[in-house]
Amino acid sequence: MTSADLLVDGFGRIKENVHGALAGLTQEELGVRIDGTANSIAWLIWHLTRVQDDHVADVAGIEQVWTAAGWAKRFELPFDEAAHGYGHSSADVAELAGVPAELLLGYFDAVHDQTIEYVSKLTDADLPRIVDTRWDPPVTLGVRLISVIDDDAQHSGQAALLRGILLRRR
Repeated sequence: MTSADLLVDGFGRIKENVHGALAGLTQEELGVRIDGTANSIAWLIWHLTRVQDDHVADVAGIEQVWTAAGWAKRFELPFDEAAHGYGHSSADVAELAGVPAELLLGYFDAVHDQTIEYVSKLTDADLPRIVDTRWDPPVTLGVRLISVIDDDAQHSGQAALLRGILLRRR
């Protein structure tokens, strides 16, 4: 198994988690905030997808799916196109309440496909490349990609927990 195989597997598990978290939920359930100001499933999935899109496009030197494929226009959110949810207010989170699962999954799947296309071609020699000098130590490609997988796993897990709570309330 190569490093590329591990990355493909890791991102593939995120896809399974995201699809599982959204399966069979209503549009209303996707926007539920269990304590009134908590993140909703819709926001969590949008956010993890935006971060993956932003970070992978940056290290790959390509345009984000969000803008290149018109997803920003389809979502019609009142945010700057560069927004990916970091630092969002409670009111910002509420903007995702009406987003249907099909739109979230369409965008996620497009980002996933672009991610897999990129990471499947990586070699071990690519991973030590410095991609971000704003940190000490500077961030390598390998660390950045694992960071994205970790962030996605945490947020998809949060979405799965919320899904479980919502299903118990039915």
